[in-house]
Formats: sequence, C-alpha cells, structure tokens
Amino acid sequence: MIRSALIIAHGQPSEPGPPEAEMAALARAVAAHLPGWQIGSATLAAPDALRIALQSSDKPSIFPFFMADGWFIRSLLPRRLAEADEPDLPVLTPFGLLAETAALAVTVARDAAAAQGWTEAETTLVLAAHGSGRSPRPAASAHRIADVFAAESGFKTIRTGFIEQRPVLADAARGSGAKSLCLPLFVARWGHVVADIPAALAEAGFAGHLLDPLGVHPEVPAIIARAIGAA
Repeated sequence: MIRSALIIAHGQPSEPGPPEAEMAALARAVAAHLPGWQIGSATLAAPDALRIALQSSDKPSIFPFFMADGWFIRSLLPRRLAEADEPDLPVLTPFGLLAETAALAVTVARDAAAAQGWTEAETTLVLAAHGSGRSPRPAASAHRIADVFAAESGFKTIRTGFIEQRPVLADAARGSGAKSLCLPLFVARWGHVVADIPAALAEAGFAGHLLDPLGVHPEVPAIIARAIGAA
C-alpha cells in the first residue's frame, strides 16, 4: 500500500505559476526522505490546484506549509477540501508550529551571527512575521518561536514585527543597530518577503543583515518528511 501526503501552501495569487513549481520541487525533495510514499503539492492560490492534486492521491494526509494555523488552515482549507469531496482528510500540524521549526530558526540565527563574527550577546534579532488583523493565531505562532529564542539563545534583544498588525516590522527594526539580524518567519520568497519586508526595513533604516526566509533552508524537506512520517 502506497501512503500519500499533500504539501499545501498559500502560494501567490498575483502569479500562481512559480510558487506551484516551487512547491512541486519541495514535494520531490520531501519524497526523497520518504521511500514508499507518494508526495504531492498544491497552492491555494492556484485555481483548481488542490482539487487536481487530490485526484492524483489516495486519501492523503495534508501537510500545511504555513507558519501558523490561522484563517487559511481553519477556514479556507477545510472549505476547499469539502468542495473537492474530501472533507475528512487528516490535516497535520502546520510547519510553523513544529518544535523542529523553532529549533531550526535558532540554529539559522546563531549560524548567521557567527558568520558575521558577532557574538549572540552583542546581536539584536528581529523576527519578521505576517500577523493578522482577523486572527490572533499568526502572531501567537511568531511569539512562540520568539519564546524559544529567549529560552535557548543568548541574543542581546529579540524583537518581533509584523506585516499586518502592530508592532509593525519597521517599528520593531528601528534602532536595532549594525549588529542585527532580521529572520523572516515565512515559508518562501513570495510577495511579502520580496517586497514588504525590504520596504519596512528600509523605512526603519535597518543597518543589519536580512536573512533568507526560514522555509527555504536546506533542512526543511527533512523536517517536513519527519513530520509526515511520524503522523
């Protein structure tokens, strides 16, 4: 019996094609860690992508490649699954809520500080997150990761700023100094990462180092594979 899973992301409504291709590549990378599994993918932004992916899978588990379990996971995804006549598929813990994801964030920030020749004690860390004006869950996910940093690292200051709620990223990053890192708590280099975050940092006069979004780290496929396999 072939076990199956679908990795679901939001994607990019203005240009859904490239994120669909990125997700397909991610699915192949995850499948390399899961012999005997069928791993597919889809974005919610691409019309009919989820329905088509479900037609090619046999009762897959759904892995949400999201940083939080907000409106997309709790409202839109169930509606889309119901519309595809698959309302009862198991939905796993989203990427951003995994303990391994928080641990990866700490490792990435520590490695980045070391690469700059900075100690953690002299480095300010700015976490850039999405946030939401309609749900507390996206902010809660970011604050959970910030709490892990506070407990397990020695950064001088840990600040969290948001795109869609206060404190906004520009305010969080302002005055952070030259020895500062900004880690985007996002899964891919899509709209907010390529436009909103750089704009907010420019507004703040951010003089530190902007890191890649957490979800593009090479260790991510293995983390997703372990989460799918364990479930």
